[in-house]
Amino acid sequence: MERQQQLMAQLTDLTNELVWINRPAMEKELQGYKLNEIDLIEKIALIPNPNVTKLAAASYMTRGAISKLTKKMIEKGLIENYQSPENKKEIYFRLTAAGDTLNRRHQKLHEEFAQRDAAAFATMTDEEFDTVFRFIGRYREHLKHMLKDS
Repeated sequence: MERQQQLMAQLTDLTNELVWINRPAMEKELQGYKLNEIDLIEKIALIPNPNVTKLAAASYMTRGAISKLTKKMIEKGLIENYQSPENKKEIYFRLTAAGDTLNRRHQKLHEEFAQRDAAAFATMTDEEFDTVFRFIGRYREHLKHMLKDS
């Protein structure tokens, strides 16, 4: 159990350090926007035909919370809703020009952070990457099962 606790402490510390180091650049570049708005913009850009249900699942939020958030983002002019000609019942979301610009700024930050951190990954072998990916995958599956059971 001690190694498990050490690993979890290291992962928590790593996450906190990344947030601490990235925060000034994020706040400067994305000033005036909340983290959940930025996250939702990224999801809308990535998910095919994003609707409330898909966005809720991808964001680990309730459908009600997504509905409220998308309404605010529509009012801010970041996203718009639309209906497919084949399915008039379902409402989908897409980025407006302002939302797309914000998403590109956010993605540029990710690229800058990746370049900054490239040296830390330069010596990792494919086997080491695969080991980390396997662990993360198994742990995420464990957590998904816990969420299903609750």
